[in-house]
Amino acid sequence: MALVDVSKSCLDSIHQISEHIEGATLYLDAGSTESFQLIGAFPVLLDLGVCAVCSLENLCSLDVVVDWNLKSDNVSKIAVITSRLLSDAHRYILRCLTSHEGVHRCTIFTPISEMAHSSYPDSPLGPDAYHEYESLLVQDYEELVKKSKTKSTLPKDNNLREISTFQDEGWSQQTSSEGDIPHLESSLTGSDIYDKIGHPEDIGQKLVVSVHHFPMILCPFSPRVFVFPSKGSIAEAYLSAEHKDSLSPGLPPLSTGLLSDGDDVPPGATLTAHFLYHLAAKMDLKMEIFSLGDLSRTVGKILMDMSSLYDVGRRRRSAGLLIVDRTLDLLTPCCHGDSLVDRMFSSLPRRERTTSSNQVKGSQTQLKHGPSNLQRAPLDVQIPLQEILREEDCMTDNLRLLESIEAFLCTWDSSNSASQIVDLTNLSKKVNNKGSLNSEVELFSGSFVSTENFRGTPYLQAILDRRTKDGAILVKKWLQETVRRENINVNMKSHPGFAVSELQPMIKALARSQPSLLRNKGIIQLAAAALVALDESHCVRWDAFITAENILSASAGDTTQSLAAQIGDIVNKSALVGSHQQKDGKTKASQGVLSFQDALLLIVTGYILAGENFPTSGLDGPFSWQEEHLLKEAIVDAILENPSIAKLKFLHGLAEDLEANLSRMRFEETRQVSSNQLQIDDFDDDQWGSWGDEETDNNNDKEQVYGDMQLKLELHDRVDNLFRFLHKLSSLKTRNLPLRDGAFTSESSFIGDPYTNKGLLYKLLTRALGKYDVPGLEYHSSTVGRLFKSGFGRFGLGQAKPSLADQSIILVFVIGGINGLEVREVQEALSEAGRPDIELIICGTTYLSPDDMLDLLLGDSSYF
Repeated sequence: MALVDVSKSCLDSIHQISEHIEGATLYLDAGSTESFQLIGAFPVLLDLGVCAVCSLENLCSLDVVVDWNLKSDNVSKIAVITSRLLSDAHRYILRCLTSHEGVHRCTIFTPISEMAHSSYPDSPLGPDAYHEYESLLVQDYEELVKKSKTKSTLPKDNNLREISTFQDEGWSQQTSSEGDIPHLESSLTGSDIYDKIGHPEDIGQKLVVSVHHFPMILCPFSPRVFVFPSKGSIAEAYLSAEHKDSLSPGLPPLSTGLLSDGDDVPPGATLTAHFLYHLAAKMDLKMEIFSLGDLSRTVGKILMDMSSLYDVGRRRRSAGLLIVDRTLDLLTPCCHGDSLVDRMFSSLPRRERTTSSNQVKGSQTQLKHGPSNLQRAPLDVQIPLQEILREEDCMTDNLRLLESIEAFLCTWDSSNSASQIVDLTNLSKKVNNKGSLNSEVELFSGSFVSTENFRGTPYLQAILDRRTKDGAILVKKWLQETVRRENINVNMKSHPGFAVSELQPMIKALARSQPSLLRNKGIIQLAAAALVALDESHCVRWDAFITAENILSASAGDTTQSLAAQIGDIVNKSALVGSHQQKDGKTKASQGVLSFQDALLLIVTGYILAGENFPTSGLDGPFSWQEEHLLKEAIVDAILENPSIAKLKFLHGLAEDLEANLSRMRFEETRQVSSNQLQIDDFDDDQWGSWGDEETDNNNDKEQVYGDMQLKLELHDRVDNLFRFLHKLSSLKTRNLPLRDGAFTSESSFIGDPYTNKGLLYKLLTRALGKYDVPGLEYHSSTVGRLFKSGFGRFGLGQAKPSLADQSIILVFVIGGINGLEVREVQEALSEAGRPDIELIICGTTYLSPDDMLDLLLGDSSYF
C-alpha cells in the first residue's frame, strides 16, 4: 500500500490541472509562490507547457511579452493560482487581465471552496461563489474596457487616470492598500496600457472566466510535515476575537470549556475545517476526528457536519485526525530546543513582511469585532548563497552568469531606449556593489526545497527530527558523498566528529562550476543554511537562551523567591548590555548577548513555569507583591536605560520622551563630572554675573522634575498592564480545562522522569498510543456512527468508540502553529510506543520560532 506523501499529492494535483495551464501565462500570488517553491513545482510547471510564471501582486512590464514566441493564432490564456479569497485577489486579477493584449480565457484556482467562501463572515459571495465571481469579473473587465473606449478621445494621461480610478473602486479599494502593490504607472507606461485597453476591437471575443477549487496549496517541509502559506487567507484569518480569554488573533482562545455561539466562530476555524476536509478527500482518507481544546472542538464539529453517508461509505483508508489548540502548550514554541531546523529558521533572514490585503482599513474581510491586523512570519527564508558565489576562488564562471542576468534586467527598460546597450564592464563592477540591481532582487538567495533528496530521502525530512549535532553531522556526510560523486578534490582536514569549518570548503567546491551548482543546489542550499545557523554569532545567542531557560526551569522547581530572582537578574543583565550599547553609539544588539526583547521572552517563559509550579502563590499572579514589585522596578529601569526598545507595542508613543529623558540624564552626568573637576580657587572674577537667574533655574528644574515624574508614572502604568498580561499567561494551567487535573504537567507514574520535560504533543501521543485516558480529548463520531448510536443502537447494533491508537495513519494538526522540536518529539513518542507501523503527519497553521511567539504574545500581533 502506498505511503502517505503530502508533497507528492501536491505535485499530482498540479498534473491534474495541466490542461488549464498548458500554453498559459501563470500568475502566482505570494502564498502560492511559497508553496510551489517548497515542493519544487516550477520545473513541473514548465514541463506541463506553462508559458511563463509571474508574480500576481508585482506586475512587471516583462509579463506582457512572455508569449511573443507563440504563434499568432494561439488563444491568449492567463491562469491564476491564488491562496487567498477571491474577493481579496480580485484587484490583482483584474490588473493582470487589463495588462495583456487579447486575453480570451482566464482560469483561476483557489484553495478555498465555494462553501468556505459562502460561510466566511461578511463575504460578498454566496453558495454559488465560483459562478458568481466569474460573472462579476467579466462584468468589471467589460466595464473597464467600455470606460477606456469612451475616454479614447482624451489625452493618454487622463485615460490612464480613469483606469486607475476604476481599479480603486468596489472590491479593489477594499482589498488593497497603496503600499501593498505598485500602481499601474510604475509597472507599465501610459502608452502600453492605452494601446492594450484603449481599443476594445483588439480584444476580440468575449472573455471566458472559469474558477476551480485547488485545495493542495500548502507548504510541506517534508512528505509528512506541512503548514499553511504565510500570505494565504487561511493562515492570516484570525483564530480568536478580542475578549478576556484570548491572547492573540494568531492563537486560539483559552480552553475554558464554555461552548461558543455559532455566530462567534472565528474565520480561521472555518477555513481550517474546510481545508482539512478537502485535504482528506484529496488523499483518499476517511477521518476519525479527535479534538483537544475549545477551538479544536469547534473545528471538529464543522468537519463532522460536513461529512455525509457518501463520504463515509467510499473505499478510503481510515485515518485518525487529532486537532489540538496551541494555547494548551505555549511553553514549547517559546523555548529554544535542540533542533537544527529551528536554529535555521531563527538565524536565516526572511523575506520582508508587507501589509496584507485583508488588513487595510475598511477591508471587506475584516470583521466588526476582529483584529486590526494579523501577520505571519514569511516561510521563505533567504539562504545567502551569493556570499559564496562572490568569493574570489569560486566565482569565475558564476560572475559571468551574474553579469548576463543583470545585463538582461538592466537592458529591458521601455522608458529609456538608450539603456538598450549595456556596458558589461560597468555591470561587472555592479555585481560587487551592494546597491546594484543584483543585490536588490537577490538573484542567488537560495531557499528550502522539500523535494530535493539524497538516495530517496528528502533532506528536510531527514533533519527535521534530528538534534542539532546529529543533523549537522548528517549534512556533512551528504556533502562528502556529493563531493566524491562529482570527483572534486577538497583540501581540508577531516575531523571524526563535526566542525563548522568543514562545511564551507565543500560548499565552495561544489559551487565552483555552474553545472555542479545546478545539479547539487539542494544540498548546497541546506549546507549553507546550516553554516549560517551554526555560526558563532548565532550559536552563542541560542546557547545563552538554552542556559537561561534551564536555570528558570530549575528555579521553578524550588521556590518563588528563587525564580523571581533569576528573572530579575536576566532583566538587569539585558539593561546593562543595552546601556553599554547606547554609550558606544551602537543600536544593534551585540553578538551573543541577550537583549531586552530576549529578556521579555524569558519573562514569558518564567511566568508560564511559575503558573505551572506555583498556581496559588499570589492572588493575581504566581509571585508575592514584593517579588513582583522588584521585577517591575527592574523593567522600568531597563526601559529608561534603553529608549530604543520603545518600538515594543506596550511602549508605543513614549519613544520621544524616553530619548529626551536619556539625553538629559547623560548631559547631567557629564555636567556633574565636569563640575567636580573644578577647583574652588578657579571661580571667575565676575561671580555676580549669574545673580538673579537662580529663580529661573529653579523654575526649569521644577518643570523638569514634573516631566520626569509624568514619564515614570506613564511608564509604570504600561508596565502594570504588561504584568496583568503575564498573570493571564501564568494562569494557563488553571484556566485551560484539559490541564487542570495536571495529567500533562505533573510527573506521571507510567512513563518516568523524562516525560515531564517534553511538550504537550509528546505527552498526548504517548497517552493515546498507550491507550491511557486523555482528559478533555473528544471524539467526533461520523454520520454512520451517529446513525448507529441514535437508531440501530437500540437493536444492539451499536458502534464501539474508535481509539486513536487503532489507526495506521494519524494526522496531528495544531491550530496556531508547530515548531521543529515538536516534530522530533512526536517521532520519539512513536518510537517509544513501539509503533513504527504508524504513518504520522504533523501539521499546523504556521511554523513558529521563539521570535514569532514573542510577536504573537507581546508584539504587534497580540491583543495585549
